[in-house]
Parts: sequence; C-alpha cells; structure tokens
Amino acid sequence: MKKMLIAAMGMFLLFGCARVRVEGAKEPIKVDISMRLDIYQHVAKDIDAIESIVSGGTQPSSKANTQSLMRYLVGSAYAQEALDADVEKAALRRKDRKSALEAWQKQGIIGENSKGLVEMRKPGFTDPPVEPLIAAENKDRMVIYTAIAGKNGISVAEVQKMYAKRLQEDAPSGTPVEVFNSAGNDYEWKIK
Repeated sequence: MKKMLIAAMGMFLLFGCARVRVEGAKEPIKVDISMRLDIYQHVAKDIDAIESIVSGGTQPSSKANTQSLMRYLVGSAYAQEALDADVEKAALRRKDRKSALEAWQKQGIIGENSKGLVEMRKPGFTDPPVEPLIAAENKDRMVIYTAIAGKNGISVAEVQKMYAKRLQEDAPSGTPVEVFNSAGNDYEWKIK
C-alpha cells in the first residue's frame, strides 16, 4: 500500500504539474515617458516680476529670507531666478517713463501692438517728446524680451506675444491695442 501511494504521488507530480513556457518578446519593449516642463509658467513669472518693478512695486528678491541658514547652503542654486542687471535697469527706466507713456496712450496717440511694442497711432501727429519716448520704451522692452527668451530657452517672438497680452491688459482705457481678429485671420487695432 505504501508503494501504491508513492507511485500515485509520483504520477500526480509528473502529470499534474503544468508546464510553463517563457519566451521573450520578438521586439524590444518600448516605454515612452515624456515630461514637459511648462516654460510658459516661468515666463509669466518673469513678466510679473518685471511689471511689478515697472508699476512701482519691488521685485521678489532671492535675498528676501535673510534669517534662514539655508541661504548659506543653497544660495547659488537660485541664481537663475534673479533678474539680470540689464533687465532691472531697463525695467527701472520703463518705470520712470510710465506716466508719460500712459498719458499719450489715454489720448489714443500711441498704442500697444501685438508684438509688445509701443506704436504711434495718430498719423501726422508731431510732438517732439513722443518719438524719443517710443524709441526708448521699445529699446528697453526688447532688452527685457531678449533676456527672458534666453533665460527660458524660447524665441523672442513668443515672449513678445505673451508680454503683449499682459501690456494690453494693463493699458489704460482709451489705449489703442492691436488684437487678433479670428474672422479676418489677421490683426486689427481697437480702442480699449
């Protein structure tokens, strides 16, 4: 009886076990993992910081937390967060001319175009302070746009587009603004 039991168990083990055959895939397994850092959030943050300076506020500085010991350990890690000195100077010059610029904008003499630049909107209008004001403002804006584009690795044109939207939103009533007309599939001037 003992031999019968051993033989039955042997037969059970021999025929009762399932065979598993493992084969590798004929083609390698492809895993596509892509991460996208939303650069536009960083650009918007830079625009906010610069416009804060222009409007009379102060730039959020990386030196704000001077009580923390962490600034000694990781202070240089935030070096790219600060604005370039040329950008800060350009923003401060823009701050100095902001009231004159807004006065001409309210009158509809100069406007905000779709490229984030100031443009003369009254043909034939000649007033000596306007032309140099426009030239100086656009020069400082281009310094800012170029720096933001370089810092964030995007085109200057893309920065101009984003900045134009912000400047048009902040412009006083009566300012001519160049906006996209989807019906005509081009840009047109409107009074804000």
